[in-house]
Amino acid sequence: MNKFFTSFRSIGQLFLAVMLTMAAFGSHAEQADKDKPIDLEADNVVVNDAKKTSTYTGNVILTQGTLMIRGDKLVVVEDIHGFQHSTSYGNPTTFKQKMEGKNEYMEGSAQRIEYDGRMDKVKLYTKAWVKRGEDIVHGDYIMYDATAEYAEVIGGGSQAATPATPTGRVRAIIQPKNKPAQPAPAPAPTPATEPAQ
Repeated sequence: MNKFFTSFRSIGQLFLAVMLTMAAFGSHAEQADKDKPIDLEADNVVVNDAKKTSTYTGNVILTQGTLMIRGDKLVVVEDIHGFQHSTSYGNPTTFKQKMEGKNEYMEGSAQRIEYDGRMDKVKLYTKAWVKRGEDIVHGDYIMYDATAEYAEVIGGGSQAATPATPTGRVRAIIQPKNKPAQPAPAPAPTPATEPAQ
């Protein structure tokens, strides 16, 4: 029984790590989420302690604070060194989490999202997009390596076309940043006039 609940806790920590990793696109996940309870729903769960795997299927919904992950299937594997690796599948699988100190969310979607806890790397495959506030990037493959601070987005050509990317090319929409207000220029001095005599 304890291993089963440990599995739930590992999933929440794992996906919180995914959100924090995705935060490298320029945001910070809500820090209080990591201290919130994990609520995981699925139609079925299979835990294999011998292989250190947990498989959740059927309308999988994971919430922890402001973090929400939805998918058709979630597989979590622990390697021999204790690192967590997960794959979330769906048509699509999605995530959403509030950004620290802002009334803004980081969210994304793909057909498959993989997280490698050992390498601290997240990968989104097929019809992938990640959005922060009003900024969004689309691609057939999105990868972020938190250790190397390296991101890569690859288009999939015409076979990967979507309404947002009709040619299947990478597409990013980045809103202009709010610039600090410039002080109003000082009024030009008016020439002094002499009183009429």
